[in-house]
Amino acid sequence: MSRIGKQTIEVPSGAQVDIRPGLLKVTGPKGELTAPIPDGIVFKFEDGSLSAERSGDEHAAAHGLARALANNAVVGVTKGFSKQLEIVGIGYRAAVAGRVVVFSLGYSHPIEVLMPEGVEVKVDNQTKIEVSGADKQAVGQVAAQIRKLRPPDPYKQKGIRYLGERLRKKEGKTGAK
Repeated sequence: MSRIGKQTIEVPSGAQVDIRPGLLKVTGPKGELTAPIPDGIVFKFEDGSLSAERSGDEHAAAHGLARALANNAVVGVTKGFSKQLEIVGIGYRAAVAGRVVVFSLGYSHPIEVLMPEGVEVKVDNQTKIEVSGADKQAVGQVAAQIRKLRPPDPYKQKGIRYLGERLRKKEGKTGAK
């Protein structure tokens, strides 16, 4: 039995769950999300809690996955998800202009990134970035794309990193003596 799959999901009062064949639709104050239901998995909604059951052991691999996707949808439409990044480096900064985030990262030109629908970006003090939204996958993907613009350098420790990310500092070349 899947340890993750057999756990129930508590659905807050502000969220509504609609179970359809092959699809779980969750609506809440932060929006609307859908989660696919694999073959052999059945969801039941009773007394404010959602549970996933599988028809047999051949569907064991999809049991925990289906439950995790449903839980992410419920948490996303009620609380939302966020990732925080920080920019480290002299002259490195970011600014928000509508749905576009403009980065100055030491290149010869500024980099403009258009944010997808459902994802919001806040920039604090030109060096702290918060990516938030209801869809966990979209928030993580946008944060990864932003980090990829200037990954942290192992020698000088400059670049864009997740808040709290620990980097290994490499030692430079030892000079000729």
